[in-house]
Amino acid sequence: MTDAPRPENDSGRRGAVAIIVRDGRMLVIRRSQWVRAPGTICFPGGGIQDGESEEAALVRECREEIGLTVQPLRRLWECTTAWHVRLAWWQAAVDAAAVPLANPAEVESVHWVTPAEMAALPAVLESNQEFLRLLARGAIVL
Repeated sequence: MTDAPRPENDSGRRGAVAIIVRDGRMLVIRRSQWVRAPGTICFPGGGIQDGESEEAALVRECREEIGLTVQPLRRLWECTTAWHVRLAWWQAAVDAAAVPLANPAEVESVHWVTPAEMAALPAVLESNQEFLRLLARGAIVL
């Protein structure tokens, strides 16, 4: 069996994004100056390595970026970014007492914000803005 050819704009790159909610607030990061799209606001997550599941990538990326062990709960959405990366968006849980700690190589700062607060921030990645619009319309339910 052969794989179907990828669409023309599909680079083959994939990523996983963690939506972590605590007391009505979502965990977001400001990206460090050392990564793509420096200084932008987004949800934690990152690339899926060859042979890695979405869930395993989510756990690894959250541990690397913010020092938290997450439990993937359910897949919420999928999109393709302007960089032609297919992102899988996952609702994830963390221990109630867990405190995120930014890895300065990847993350400048960590914040807990409401969806409305995040939507009002400058420099939110477009895919994250789209997620927030879908959340506000009820197309995505947490």
